[in-house]
Amino acid sequence: MYRQHFGLLHKPFELTPDARALFLSESHKEALSVLQYGVVNSKGYLLLTGGVGTGKTTLLYVLTTNLNCSYHLCLLTNPALEIADFYYYVGERLGLPFDGNKAKFLIQFADFITRCRKEQSRILLIIDEAHALPLNIFQEIRFLSNLPPEDQAILSIFLVGQPELLDRLADERLLPLRQRIAIRFHIEPLTLQDTKDYILFRLDRAGASSRNIFTEKALERVYRETGGNPRLINILCDNALVSAYAADELVIDEGIIRACADEMVLPGERKVGFLKKLRKSVNPWWVAVAVVLCVVEIVGFYLGGLLNNMLRFIF
Repeated sequence: MYRQHFGLLHKPFELTPDARALFLSESHKEALSVLQYGVVNSKGYLLLTGGVGTGKTTLLYVLTTNLNCSYHLCLLTNPALEIADFYYYVGERLGLPFDGNKAKFLIQFADFITRCRKEQSRILLIIDEAHALPLNIFQEIRFLSNLPPEDQAILSIFLVGQPELLDRLADERLLPLRQRIAIRFHIEPLTLQDTKDYILFRLDRAGASSRNIFTEKALERVYRETGGNPRLINILCDNALVSAYAADELVIDEGIIRACADEMVLPGERKVGFLKKLRKSVNPWWVAVAVVLCVVEIVGFYLGGLLNNMLRFIF
């Protein structure tokens, strides 16, 4: 819709991971290096946390497409499973049949690990949204990693999720699993400079001939509105392009960004428009004064009514 208007070859702010527009901040680069180190050096369990929309899934995509080793991948993106479903899913991804007999499956899995060692290949078991894992599935994952010392280097298990994953792992019943986590990393939101670079990078990859589609003030406003969250940046910038196109504007200024932010419902948030305007436009001191005046008015009204009743009773 707006691509011709801005001279773009494709939409620059799609939410799905796009190899053409893969931007890694310093935090993402550091996380990637740490995770690669964990796999290459056979560290076993790796823990990756980050807020919603901070790029965890994108980072995993980069990791699995750039590993310089042979590996079998099992990516679990819907961890809210029953035990039998969990084993069935893992078996399907690794080519191991599961007939409902867990003991039999664990034997097959151990044999598969041994074959991978002889073939010099690895197994990556990645649990995305791990903060939603039932406690019993955490225990089953630990059972999968109960391997002989010579085979332990073959299996890397990634626990990936939101920060509340740390609270889940703090459960004393998960102490044996928690003690096996050798690599931990938390992805930080983008900085102001990262946010500017990210937006310009995405526009450039989309074929933009100008770096001035967003003004400097607009870029700064995007950062303030989104807190450097890549997913929210994509949503807000895409809405801004649509709004500018509808208004026949070729430059997106701070006002357009502010208007879009006020009208959009951010994932996981309430409608932000009216509350944000109120919060930004009202001085907290004046709010306090207004509250005090209201209280005085109410008390005065009550006392006045009480005095009238007393006078009526006396006279």
